[in-house]
Amino acid sequence: MNELITSGLSLGHFLALGAVLFCISVAGIFLNRKNVIVLLMSIELMLLAVNINFVAFSRQLGDPAGQVFVFFILTVAAAEAAIGLAILVTLFRNRRTINVAEIDSMKG
Repeated sequence: MNELITSGLSLGHFLALGAVLFCISVAGIFLNRKNVIVLLMSIELMLLAVNINFVAFSRQLGDPAGQVFVFFILTVAAAEAAIGLAILVTLFRNRRTINVAEIDSMKG
């Protein structure tokens, strides 16, 4: 951690990186609405962008609470990815497609 402080990276650098990653993930969600896997990856990238901001503010303020909160977010993200992929595999087995336009016409 000390090498980051001496290398000249400030809070603004980390916030800019988080903002760029967040914008890429939002663009991935809005530009690609056909592939469920890309949508899940965009959501994961969005959560990682938020985590970068938590760690940056935690480092700036000297409070480890932000880094502890990141562990909770990563746990929820891992569970979300596992459940999402399980649902995706089940849908692919039943429908033979992962196209969002064809999946949303489900009938109960």
